[in-house]
Amino acid sequence: MSTHNVVFGFGAHSRIDDIPELLRMAQQADRDGLDIFTLSDHPYIGDRLDAYAALGFILGRTQHIAGFANVSNLPTRPAPMLARTVTSLSALSGGRIVLGMGAGGLWDRIADMGVPRLTPGDAVDAFEEAIVLVKLLSGGGAPVTYQGTHYQVNQIEPAPVAAPPVWTGSVGRKSLAATGRVADGWIPGHAADWLSERYRASRPIIDEAAASAGRDPSEIRTVFNFPGRITDRPLPATRDRDGRWLGGSVDQWVEELTGAVLEHGASGFTLFSTGHGAVDLTVLARWAQEIVPSVREAIAK
Repeated sequence: MSTHNVVFGFGAHSRIDDIPELLRMAQQADRDGLDIFTLSDHPYIGDRLDAYAALGFILGRTQHIAGFANVSNLPTRPAPMLARTVTSLSALSGGRIVLGMGAGGLWDRIADMGVPRLTPGDAVDAFEEAIVLVKLLSGGGAPVTYQGTHYQVNQIEPAPVAAPPVWTGSVGRKSLAATGRVADGWIPGHAADWLSERYRASRPIIDEAAASAGRDPSEIRTVFNFPGRITDRPLPATRDRDGRWLGGSVDQWVEELTGAVLEHGASGFTLFSTGHGAVDLTVLARWAQEIVPSVREAIAK
C-alpha cells in the first residue's frame, strides 16, 4: 500500500457524560487534519453511547474526519441492517465512514441482551458471512439473494452507495483467515504493534488467506491502536523490557512511526490513552499538530 495512504486517528470517549468533550475532540481533530476517530461499541453497558448514533452525530458536526466503531458488536447488529446503517452514514457524510467488524467477544453480556449465544467457530463463520453480505448490499445493482448458514436475504435491493472499507479486530487463526479473504484492513488486538510476537505470528495468516483467495495481501491495511506518552524530553528507553512501546519525545515518536511505515508496512495509527479514558485534548493536539505532520513528511520523501 502506498505510504501516502497512511491514516492517523484517535480513540474517543463513548460515555453519555462525555458528549461535550467528544464533540470538542472530534472537531479539534477535524481542524487539525486527522483522518479518523474511533468509538467502542458495547450496547450492553448503560452509560455508553450507541456507537452508530454517536458516529452520525459527530459526522454531522465535522467536515473531513471519518469515523468508525472499533469494532462493531456484530452479534447485536444483524448484517443486513448494519449494511443499511453504514451505507446511509456514508451517503450522509460524503463517504467518511469505515466499518469496524468483530465476531463478538463478551458473550455473557451479549447473551444478556437476548442474543442467541454462538460457539466461537460459529461466531467467526457469521462474521465472515456478514462482511460478504454488507458488501453485496452496497454499490447498487440487481436485488440480492443470499443463503448463508447465519444470514439469509431474499431479493433485497443494494444501496446505491459503495461499501465502506471493512477493518476487523481479528485475533484467532480462523478469524484472521476470514480477514484475509474478505476484509480491507486489520486492527491487531491487545494494542499489539509491529514489533510484537502477536503481529509477527498473525499477519502471515491474513496474507496467506488473501493470496489463496486471489487477493493482493498488500491491499489489506494494518492499522495499529497505539497508546503511549508524549514527553517534552527524550526518554532513555521508548520500550519496556517486553518490547512494548511506552512513548517518548516528538522526535522519538516520529522516528518510531516512520520506521513502522517504511520498514514494517504499517498503514495507520490510532492514538489511545495510556489509561482507561480517552486521549485528552492537550495530548490530542500534540499528536495532530506535532507528530502526525512530521511523520507524513518523512514517509513522503
